[in-house]
Amino acid sequence: MKLRNALGVLSAALVLTASQPAQAGPPRLGWELKQTGTTERLRGLSPVSGNVVWASGSGGVVLRTVNGGRTWQNVSPPGTETLQFRDIEAFDADRAVALSIGEGTDSRVYRTEDGGRTWAETFRNDEPRAFYDCLAFFDRRHGLAMSDPVDGRFRILATDDGGRSWRVLPADGMPEALPGEAGFAASGQCLVASGSRDVWLAAGGAERARVFHSGDRGRTWTVADTPVPAGDPARGVFGLAFRDRHRGIAVGGDYRPDQQSPSAGAVTRDGGRTWHPSSAPPPAYRSGVAWLPHLPFAAVAVGPSGSDVTYSGGRSWETFDGGSFDTVSCTRDLTCWASGEQGRVGRLVLR
Repeated sequence: MKLRNALGVLSAALVLTASQPAQAGPPRLGWELKQTGTTERLRGLSPVSGNVVWASGSGGVVLRTVNGGRTWQNVSPPGTETLQFRDIEAFDADRAVALSIGEGTDSRVYRTEDGGRTWAETFRNDEPRAFYDCLAFFDRRHGLAMSDPVDGRFRILATDDGGRSWRVLPADGMPEALPGEAGFAASGQCLVASGSRDVWLAAGGAERARVFHSGDRGRTWTVADTPVPAGDPARGVFGLAFRDRHRGIAVGGDYRPDQQSPSAGAVTRDGGRTWHPSSAPPPAYRSGVAWLPHLPFAAVAVGPSGSDVTYSGGRSWETFDGGSFDTVSCTRDLTCWASGEQGRVGRLVLR
C-alpha cells in the first residue's frame, strides 16, 4: 500500500486506537526497498513527489527516478568520482543542487537544469579551513550552505538565484563556536529551513550539543543548548526537522559503531529557544528525521541500526524496522523515502 493512501488509513487508525483497548495499536510501518543499481552510500536525499526522487552520495554519485523508484538513472556530474555528495536539494524533475563535502576544494556545489544531463559547478571552496556540510533552501531561489567554523564561527554561504551563484555572509551575526564544535555531514539535515526566513543549524563535537537559529535567512543567529549527548567529537545533534517555525525535533548520539551509542532525542516548541529531552528516545544513534505529512504529531527517525516512529511529536519513540538508513524525507503528496549504505533506498509503507 503506498503511503499516499496509507497515511489516510493511518490517521483513521490512530483516531480509532484512542477508543480501543490498551493492547490495540496503529498499523505497522515498514520500508519497501528499491533497486537503485549502485552500492555507494547515499546520504543525500531529496524527494519531490511520489514519482520524482533525487539521491546522492559517495563516489560522486547522483541518482534520479521519475517513476516512483521502479528505475533509477545515474546522472552524476562528470569527473566527480572522488567527491562525496552528502546533500542534494531538488526543485522538480529537472532542477537540483548538489553539495560535495570535504576540506578545501572538495567542498563544491553543482546545479543542473535538465534532469542531470549536464551540470554547472557554481561554487568551489577556496578557504582551506572550511568544510561544508549541508544545504537548505527556503524556496526555489533562496538558499544557504553551512561550513564548519572558520576563525571561530560557522561559515554561511547564501544564494538568491537558485544556486547559480553564492556569496559568503558576514560572520559578525554568528555566535562564537565552542572548542571542537562542528556540523555532521551525515544526512543532509544539519541545516534545515522552514518557511521563508527561518533556518536551524545542528552542531556537535564539543562539550555541549547545540542548535543555532536564524530568522533572517542566515544574517544573524542565536544558539541554544540541547540535552543531546555531547562531550566527544563523535557526539552531538546530527539531524533536525521542523514542522513549522515553532515545533522541531533533534536526533543524534554517537555515530561510532564500536561504541555503546547513547540514545538521543529532543524536542522544541518555541522555535529552538529551549530544548527538552524525549522521555523515550530512539534506542541508538540516529542521523535523520522527518515529520510525516498531515499527521501533526508523527515523525520518523532513521540510523544505521534501525528506524523509529513517534506519534507524540518526538516525546516517545518506538522502533519499527532494523535496516540501515542514513537520512529520511517526506513530500507534500504523502510519500516518505529513506536512503543509506550500499545504495539502499526505501519507500515508507504499511505492513
